[in-house]
Amino acid sequence: MIKKIEHLGIAVKNITDANAVYHKLLGTESYKTEKVESENVLTSFFKVGESKIELLEGTSADSPITKFIEKKGEGIHHVAFEVEDIETEMRRLKDQGFTLLSDKPKQGADNKLICFVHPKSANGVLIELCQEIKK
Repeated sequence: MIKKIEHLGIAVKNITDANAVYHKLLGTESYKTEKVESENVLTSFFKVGESKIELLEGTSADSPITKFIEKKGEGIHHVAFEVEDIETEMRRLKDQGFTLLSDKPKQGADNKLICFVHPKSANGVLIELCQEIKK
């Protein structure tokens, strides 16, 4: 079951510059910066009420973020929804005809398991499912 919008992912060319912009915009500092090696991305998170903004900078030429910026420029990359049980939600969406970009959840940033839904399945919007990893 989808619980809420967890965060909006924003592709940026330079995370340091973008952090300064969002610090001024939101009036708060980034609470976490994290490199996700499996996705070739550097992330930075800001809290906005109960939701978050995730800035994403590609760390290599073959990073999905680098490729996204080359095609579309900087901007909103994805909408992430928090789910209770990611594997159950993945099965439900697959049964409903959505195309998932992986068969199993991956380790993502901010202590989350993640899976993406192909934009062609969701009116051109890349959707991320994320579940908090219980410690």
